[in-house]
Amino acid sequence: MEWGGAGNVAELRIRNARGETHVERYPTDSRAAALERMLHSLWDGQARAVSGPEEIDVVGHRIVHGAPDFRQPERITPEVVTAIARNAEFAPLHNRAEVRGIRLVEQVLGNVPQVAVFDTAFHRDLPREAAVYPGPYAWLEEGIERYGFHGINHRYCAGRAARLLGRAPESLRLITCHLGNGCSLAAVRGGRSVDTTMGFTPLDGLAMGSRSGSLDPGILIHLVRKHGYSADDLDRILNRESGLLGLSGVSSDMRDVLEAARQGNPRARLAFDVFIHRLRASIGAMMASLGGIDALVFSAGIGEHSPEVRSAACEPFAFLGLRVDAAKNAGSPVDSDIAAGDSAVRVLVIRAQEDWAIACECWRLLQETS
Repeated sequence: MEWGGAGNVAELRIRNARGETHVERYPTDSRAAALERMLHSLWDGQARAVSGPEEIDVVGHRIVHGAPDFRQPERITPEVVTAIARNAEFAPLHNRAEVRGIRLVEQVLGNVPQVAVFDTAFHRDLPREAAVYPGPYAWLEEGIERYGFHGINHRYCAGRAARLLGRAPESLRLITCHLGNGCSLAAVRGGRSVDTTMGFTPLDGLAMGSRSGSLDPGILIHLVRKHGYSADDLDRILNRESGLLGLSGVSSDMRDVLEAARQGNPRARLAFDVFIHRLRASIGAMMASLGGIDALVFSAGIGEHSPEVRSAACEPFAFLGLRVDAAKNAGSPVDSDIAAGDSAVRVLVIRAQEDWAIACECWRLLQETS
């Protein structure tokens, strides 16, 4: 469910067991009202999934930041909610909204079990050399380290890639590319995350839709000293006014940026080129962390739907024998291999299935605790 934009329109997407998506849009005056409408639409909307709230066995929540507290999905208790709220300082736009969602479910559905599935959990066993920042040791003692994000989809893509390739997860070295409005890579060896591009917050790493990704921290010192920027100013600029949007001046949506570039907009072309340069550099860094690569995986909105991004990202790795089949890449590949037949590295496009991954974790946890 998405809420916001002109006229505060909520967009509800319901996907059924056959993978079909039904979309409903309606005006609403608050996120809370949109969430409540979303819940009620499950049994009285146009795409009813159940006949009534009594048929709902469990509710799963994607929680962006579990900080150091959570290494696996958790049954939601008052203590878990308190910890999620406490971690909102690391991801204020996400965790606070997620706490509101948990409490609204309690109001509407009563005592139905709820499960928190954490985006950071997949990366909690990163090697220390990958997780620790080279600042004062006191930072580490304060909990300032690389947490990584998009872990739900990175884990799902790693498992799905193994099935598509007919290989045991333990035998694979994968780079999973979650490329959407937010972007991150993960180096996955033997089914475990050993490196990732996002860090202490979801702001680190690749250039994104409206986020800057990694940059020289001296820039921030310069802006504070020369322009008197506050922490709120920097937060706004780096999270909402940078990336594709900030460079192109057109949009945070890669489709719009590419269309503007095709029409000769030089800023849009620059935004695309910067995005690709950062992506290529980070893929190379992930290869170094893995010591090689068996498959490169593209997922999420840009990764699944932009052949231009996939082609440009793969192009410089031809020296490794990585080759993309142009015809397969230009189509609409879903959960398929788009590498050329003689490519030394497989290139997969995998549909993001975070909702399914969360549902599986809910079921597993219910079975363990029943």
